Amino acid sequence: MSVRARDEKLTIKEVLADLRVAPATFYRWRQLGKAPRSIKLPNGDIRIRQSEYERWLSEREDAA
Repeated sequence: MSVRARDEKLTIKEVLADLRVAPATFYRWRQLGKAPRSIKLPNGDIRIRQSEYERWLSEREDAA
């Protein structure tokens, strides 16, 4: 199975490192509905699909 077909899941920590924003900023975006769509696991951890993250970034690019 290719990486693309598997659609890798990113952790919040990985997204924060890529965006270079504080955790509080990201969680505020989530509360406001402005963060990328995410998956909440049964243990409470959050994951974001790589494809969703890239889509979300592309939308921000158009708005800039």
